[in-house]
Amino acid sequence: MTLTGNWSYPTNIRFGAGRIAEIADACQQAGIGNPLLVTDKGLASLDITTYALDLMEAAGLGRAMFSDVDANPTEKNLDAGIIAFRSGGHDGVIAFGGGSALDLGKMIAFQAGQTRPIWDFEDVGDWWTRANPDVIAPIIAVPTTAGTGSEVGRASVITDSVTHVKKIIFHPKVLPTIVICDAELTVGMPQFFTAGTGLDAFAHCVEAYSSPHYHPMSQGIALEGMRLVKDYLPRAYADGTDIEARANMMSAAAMGATAFQKGLGAIHALSHPIGAVYNTHHGTTNAVCMPEVLKMNAPVIAERFDAAAAYLGIEGGFSGFQDFVQDFNDSFKIPRKLSEMGVGTDRIDELTEMALKDPSTGGNPVKMTFENTKALFEAII
Repeated sequence: MTLTGNWSYPTNIRFGAGRIAEIADACQQAGIGNPLLVTDKGLASLDITTYALDLMEAAGLGRAMFSDVDANPTEKNLDAGIIAFRSGGHDGVIAFGGGSALDLGKMIAFQAGQTRPIWDFEDVGDWWTRANPDVIAPIIAVPTTAGTGSEVGRASVITDSVTHVKKIIFHPKVLPTIVICDAELTVGMPQFFTAGTGLDAFAHCVEAYSSPHYHPMSQGIALEGMRLVKDYLPRAYADGTDIEARANMMSAAAMGATAFQKGLGAIHALSHPIGAVYNTHHGTTNAVCMPEVLKMNAPVIAERFDAAAAYLGIEGGFSGFQDFVQDFNDSFKIPRKLSEMGVGTDRIDELTEMALKDPSTGGNPVKMTFENTKALFEAII
């Protein structure tokens, strides 16, 4: 089977090894003549980024780049990016990198033409309707990791630098116009990031599958996404040059983010405040949280995971799935406790309050209260 395709669910996706070479054509299709490539600090000087800039320059698109992007991007990063976008007279964004670069790149394209502050567009009720859709610049997303799936998302996560709260900014036009999924761009990912980002995709699929909301398309995508991670993350982790494994993990990442239209849950509700306060790696944090969240949700989700386990080739139904998750984490050297990642017990009440305000709580199958959420933090820290 050839791992190449042209997809349009939920947006136009050019999938296949080497397809970064189509960046100029993608810009033309999106109506971008003067793009700003947005990436993170770690990627800025790497060969894959230089190659993308060379392709842009050769096509007469310039080689403008903005890379002041933190691991958990803030409104300060956004403000600096908007200055770069406006001062360069740019008419579109190429969001290039992992979830942080993709999220910030999308927000620069969204916010550069708005007149209201970014927090006015937080994903609360219909606040997204406050934005002027006519000034949102087109976006091309080029993921270089296989985890967040931000390339197929209609939102970004931005951390408020004052309150240290991660906030979701949503607008339908934040969905990139074109996505280029080129597995060759992920070959150089170190094992730590391969595991962490891959387990982020797995968490998206698990939580979407657990969500009580009705969305059978997402349910099916989540189930197959879990299978792809189960089968191919160990291969990508063991051999970073395994293009088949890398390609299937890129698929799983996009599938996870597509599936969680159905909802996320306690894993992300816990992970967001931890990441905002302690700056931990998001996917790795999700992985640490998952076993305890599965235990809490067991009374509601056990039956559906009996079916999932059978599909995934895991014996023992839901109990077998729980054992698999912990063994899977262990195989990638994921810590069993957040204390091993620098998280302390002194702020549990504060983290609990932050978690209960996170939009992800709405997708958890068991209602999250102060008591059971605090108990989760106590168990994972």
